[in-house]
Amino acid sequence: MNDPENAAEDAEAQDGNASSSYAVLRNRDFLVYLIGRFVASLGQQMLSVAVDWELYERTHSPLALGLVGLSQMIPMVVCTLPSGHVADNFSRKRIILATTLLLAFASLGLTLISALNAPVAWIYGCLVVIGAARTFLWPASAAFLPHLVPRSLFSRAVTINSGTFQLSSVAGPVVCGALIAILSKHHPHPAAVIYALNVAASLACFGLVLMIRRGHVVAARQPLSIRNLGAGFKFVFENKIILGTITLDMFAVLLGGATSLLPIYAKEILHSGPNGLGVLRAAMPIGAVVCALILTHRPPLQKAGRSMLWSVAVFGLATIVFGLTRWFWLSFLMLFVCGAVDNVSVVVRHSLVQLLTPDEKRGRVSAVNSLFINTSNELGGAESGFVAQWFGPSLGNTVAMGSILSVVSGGIGTILVVVAVALIWPQIRKYGRLDGS
Repeated sequence: MNDPENAAEDAEAQDGNASSSYAVLRNRDFLVYLIGRFVASLGQQMLSVAVDWELYERTHSPLALGLVGLSQMIPMVVCTLPSGHVADNFSRKRIILATTLLLAFASLGLTLISALNAPVAWIYGCLVVIGAARTFLWPASAAFLPHLVPRSLFSRAVTINSGTFQLSSVAGPVVCGALIAILSKHHPHPAAVIYALNVAASLACFGLVLMIRRGHVVAARQPLSIRNLGAGFKFVFENKIILGTITLDMFAVLLGGATSLLPIYAKEILHSGPNGLGVLRAAMPIGAVVCALILTHRPPLQKAGRSMLWSVAVFGLATIVFGLTRWFWLSFLMLFVCGAVDNVSVVVRHSLVQLLTPDEKRGRVSAVNSLFINTSNELGGAESGFVAQWFGPSLGNTVAMGSILSVVSGGIGTILVVVAVALIWPQIRKYGRLDGS
């Protein structure tokens, strides 16, 4: 990472601290950053559940729920190139502060819209603002992390950061659901309370990030031009390892994601009802948290490239088993495995993207990474639904049969992608230690 301000810490870490699983948590700035991002993520997870709940309560329309993803994906596509340029040419800490404050204002807008029972269209307007703010936040935050920790501890920092995000993914929906259930009995607008809590969470994150001592100093600002905006894409396509890892993760998410079909599995296949759906949704984040804890207590991966390829292959295999089984707890176990091995892939990919990218391009490369992964999340849900519809009712089969064929074929496709990536980019198979040494 070649960050001069980390040189002393890097030497100290290699002298002994790196042997401790939690040495990185002794880094004050990283710990403050970690707490701030966890609080903000917890609030955002609660907000996402509350928005879906309120929209369905007010409209009773599946289309209204589908527009939630669209309203956040459009600003993400539009703002990706500018967000990367901004992250490389302005203080990343200030960008994090500004976007966090913007998220707080958007949540305040949702609070007022819900409390005043304003038209639903205003909710989508706030979601567009949230989508734009998060698009600028992601690359700045990802590129800021290498400034907080020494190079030898970076993979551990990524592991712990990923684990805390997954923990918020488990806790946020649970806490939000419980609060809505309680508030519905005593408050006419329970979603407004959730939005207000997210305002508080965003402001708390703002205060914590403000306490971070380290900053990002731009060596030389580059003018806004088509060439500079596209530098992130150019770098990704020229660096075979980064291109291969992003491609692998993108297609794995696009083909192997079964989460969008979980309501059908819970109702039509596993017959577990709403409670079972909640348990199934929690399985992957729980697996990711457990994996993060295991990785934290192990040395940095020695064969990171092979580990990533095997983890995605296991993800595809577990997806196939999940698609075929009709036993609830085996389904839960397979989703748990998917979450665990997916976390290995996330840690390796994020570490490689940051370690192999020059600091002056980290924002733009991180923006490209975010664009590919997040759009594949949205498109993956659409792909799963389309294939389930095609193999199901369109061909005269049941919805359950269509869903099974969609999930199983997606798992097979994921394994084929692993084979293709391993053959096309052999550099990935050969990549070794993940501590940057």
